[in-house]
Amino acid sequence: MRSTRVDWLIFVALGFMWGSSYLFIKIGVQDFGTFTLVALRLAIGAALLWTVLRIARTRLPRTPRVYGHLLVMALVNITIPFLLITWAEKSVESALAAVLTSLVPLFVVVLAPLFIHDEPLRVNGIVGLVVGFVGVVVLTSRELTGTGSDILSDIALVGSSISYAAGAVYSRRNVRGLDPMIPATFQVTFAAVITVVIALLLEHPWDVHPQPQGILAIIWLGLLGSGLAYLGFFHLLGRWGATRTALVAYVLPVVGIAEQPLRASCAAPQRAQRRRDSRGAGIALTRSFGKRTRRSAACTWNSASGSVRPAKVYSPRLRNETPSG
Repeated sequence: MRSTRVDWLIFVALGFMWGSSYLFIKIGVQDFGTFTLVALRLAIGAALLWTVLRIARTRLPRTPRVYGHLLVMALVNITIPFLLITWAEKSVESALAAVLTSLVPLFVVVLAPLFIHDEPLRVNGIVGLVVGFVGVVVLTSRELTGTGSDILSDIALVGSSISYAAGAVYSRRNVRGLDPMIPATFQVTFAAVITVVIALLLEHPWDVHPQPQGILAIIWLGLLGSGLAYLGFFHLLGRWGATRTALVAYVLPVVGIAEQPLRASCAAPQRAQRRRDSRGAGIALTRSFGKRTRRSAACTWNSASGSVRPAKVYSPRLRNETPSG
């Protein structure tokens, strides 16, 4: 199918929305637990999608089998990768997370021919994907120098890439012909229900006291990363297929690297607040120690009587007084 200008605009917009999500996840995990953050963003995304669905008056599927496929997609394409990425970004920088999840096209090109008859395995396609991934790494390697991570977080991010790839192939195989609004709305809704239940069972969302930037991150992730992004994704999936649509993953690291200055500016107020808290705690500790020292210095041991008696305190203002026994 020939690509239109609208398709390419959606492709670029999708790359921006998902690429920027790594930054806002990194900001959000400072205030929210893993399950709470994912549940909140999906709930906001589901609310947006249902609003659009009602306005557009899109007809709902009547076959129960379709809803079963959408539930599987909610687990494989959203719940699992969202949780893995959010957990990993507690210890991994957002730019590195974007690079590791750009492996999606390589996994798709391997999985798609096994399950989709009209997306065969081609040598030139594999070479192109590998060259594209190497190019992304080369372009971003300078910015990633010194970026810290740990092996479990890296494995989690690679696992999210595999899950995304499996979700794209499953979607292409089992929900063809549906209006993009249907899979977008129902898989986000199912994933929201699953993660809300987990968050309520394992975390305490009612105890969270987020900073303004944390609230902004949740709203951004909900409206763009979990709402509009999936509308664009399923539009392209229906027109381009799984392999070509997965190429959007190569845009994510570029966006992630470009937004690093914004990450630094968002982290600056948090660092300043931590420094103020540390200084305040230090001052309070010093004052408390000083009071205890003055209280202990105010008493001396009388060896003759074997008792404690108040010590004589000499005021610096009484310069002419001579101490007397």
